[in-house]
Amino acid sequence: MKKAVTISVILLLVSGFSGCKNKYTKTGSVERLSPIMDDIIKPGVLPEIIADSFEWSEGPVWVPELEAVLFSDIPHNSVFQWTEKDGLELYLKPSGYTDTIRRGGETGSNGLLLDPNDRLVLCQHGDRKMARMDAPLSDPQPDYVTLADNWDGKRFNSPNDAVFSSNGDLYFTDPAYGMELRWDDPKREMNFAGVFRLAPDGHVSLLLDSIARPNGLGLSPDESRFYLASSGIDASLYEYSISKDGTLTEGKLFFSARELKKSRKGSCDGMTVRSDGIIFATGPGGVLVLDPDGNHLGSILTGQATSNCTLDSDGSWLYMTADMYLMRIKLK
Repeated sequence: MKKAVTISVILLLVSGFSGCKNKYTKTGSVERLSPIMDDIIKPGVLPEIIADSFEWSEGPVWVPELEAVLFSDIPHNSVFQWTEKDGLELYLKPSGYTDTIRRGGETGSNGLLLDPNDRLVLCQHGDRKMARMDAPLSDPQPDYVTLADNWDGKRFNSPNDAVFSSNGDLYFTDPAYGMELRWDDPKREMNFAGVFRLAPDGHVSLLLDSIARPNGLGLSPDESRFYLASSGIDASLYEYSISKDGTLTEGKLFFSARELKKSRKGSCDGMTVRSDGIIFATGPGGVLVLDPDGNHLGSILTGQATSNCTLDSDGSWLYMTADMYLMRIKLK
């Protein structure tokens, strides 16, 4: 039985959320830099707001079993569920910080994903670990199994985003955004923000420590290439080759959004990669649409700092977390 929305959450969301089908507010625009964009998003289609009044929405994942998108509201330490049928519901709380000692900062879960057995995995900011919900998707409970909480005996900063490969390797980034004092927090045990791999046997290996603020990540459809977003001032995407042993080599700049950042809100953050190799990567202004060669085909302009995005099962909708909003746009 899913948890009912509490009175406090109802008050939080009262400012205008509409659960009525086909009555969502249209917003933003679609920038078309290549004719290919017309094959991705039909001309005239705009993003729409399907839920609002969050403090900072993040980490969406489509869950086929529930026909729902799940996403985090990090400052409120919660995961919400949205479905076409029932609209918005509180799904899970607490989601990223389970201690009873009060603390500041962004404590909740960030990136959400499903493991190879379709169980919910969470990047837990407050608890500084990768964890799995120890409950069925249809009956969520704030009970967690720790998957990884350290490398070489040192606690992670605050795992941010993650992706599974088909063989069960879990790749994840570990900047300090979820720590109370972020990069200057005295509780940090690593002096870098790493990219890590958790193997199916439980071994954690450090893959990269050269990117100052590693954030979103994704794999090409054939899993030969690894994409990594560098947030903050860098506002860039990098590409690496994936070796047979799961390590990363041949790193290079894939796309720089630094010039866009001068005139648009946001930086590079999360991403999702479609089965044909098209990359939807959040960046300045909204969501950048890139082809597998790094060509910028256009952008979905949300008008908000946009944190992450995910596709539904058949790729017909792109769901986007953008500051206080959950948005979506119809794909062709």
